Amino acid sequence: MPYTLKPDEGLDVDAETTPYVDQMVDTGDRWTLNFGPQHPATHTTLRLVLQLDGERVARCTPHIGYLHSGFEKVAEVLDYNQYVTITSRTNYLSPLSNNIAWHHAVEKLFGIDITPRAKVLRTIMAELARVQDHLLCVGAAALDLGAFTGFLYAFNPREKIYDICDYIAGQRFHPDWTRVGGLMQDLPDEDTFKLMVKEFINDDLTSAISDLEKLVERNRIFMDRTQGVGVISKEDAINWSLSGPLARASGVRRDIRKDEPYLCYEDNWDYQGAEAVKFSVPLASDGDVYNRFLVRIEEIKQARSIINQLIDNIPGGSVNAFADSKMTKPPKEDVYGSIEGLIQHFELVMSNRGWKPPVAECYGCNETSNGEFGYYIVSDGGNRPWRVKTRPPSFINYSTMSKMIEGHMLADIVAVLGSINVVAAELDR
Repeated sequence: MPYTLKPDEGLDVDAETTPYVDQMVDTGDRWTLNFGPQHPATHTTLRLVLQLDGERVARCTPHIGYLHSGFEKVAEVLDYNQYVTITSRTNYLSPLSNNIAWHHAVEKLFGIDITPRAKVLRTIMAELARVQDHLLCVGAAALDLGAFTGFLYAFNPREKIYDICDYIAGQRFHPDWTRVGGLMQDLPDEDTFKLMVKEFINDDLTSAISDLEKLVERNRIFMDRTQGVGVISKEDAINWSLSGPLARASGVRRDIRKDEPYLCYEDNWDYQGAEAVKFSVPLASDGDVYNRFLVRIEEIKQARSIINQLIDNIPGGSVNAFADSKMTKPPKEDVYGSIEGLIQHFELVMSNRGWKPPVAECYGCNETSNGEFGYYIVSDGGNRPWRVKTRPPSFINYSTMSKMIEGHMLADIVAVLGSINVVAAELDR
């Protein structure tokens, strides 16, 4: 029966799964195997301790890795702008998503509403980051199962997104692009930016999606390796607090862009009564590896639609909510060319007289490529957070690894792990 995925509709596909774990009898012949961190599919950081009954997984204990980066603690010694450089490292597959999520939470704490121009530019780049992450996920998932050409089809177009990041922020891999109340800088040239984005989404991305669908989606080997593997039911997805493509592949209709809209996902985003961007939330019902692949492919298509709705309607004006205020850093020419600019820069960066947030706490989250990415910030009124806790989707999603793989064959681990799209820095942070 053909697999078809329609936005906001489930998949009614028969997938037979055998409760292998219930049938197992511990005869004392089980043996322990460390899967990772050396295995390529574990990103050189993850470790799965397996108990094997032959080649079938009787038990799986996931370990979160060996990065020991201390991202949350570092927030206590950096101000609200400086910490954006750390957020880029949390999910290095789509760093702009983390930049936007961090300053979304900070602006919620400060009670700041950013300008329409900043909202549109953030939304465009957030969707490009979603595409950037999904392309690597579906490409690497194919690579882990032997489809090297599929990986190249997905990975090569990502270079164009890096070119766009380099153009707007001056850095390809870690843009660190957002600032409290806006962006680090306006577009160098709006027409060039539009041309770069349009060429990517209408040419390179369209070709990549078509190539992936033709090569992988109906490939018999890929289907046999992914259908009915790593199944999570809708009830379990809710109970495990899953979000993003993992949850939606199990039929959970949850997307923060729809349920708690922000930026251009909400109506009347402060620009001539503008309506929210129109898009559909892809849903599937089987909750297996194959369905997660289909959901991500459809999300790429929806992201392309969102960008097309906005790219020719970028408002004018400033990208900073405080263009004439002491809340934002002055342009470099003012820092080097006027005493006022130099003093303002000094107070924001080098003294304790810059930020004046309320004594409060708040939680702000965005719908990133892997799901709900949130920051819980506690402020004591100083120019730095008193505490910061992160709600990274990979950490929550990875916790289900043992449930999804138990009873499956050893060879199925790479398929399940690739479908979760674990980013190690979101685990051991």
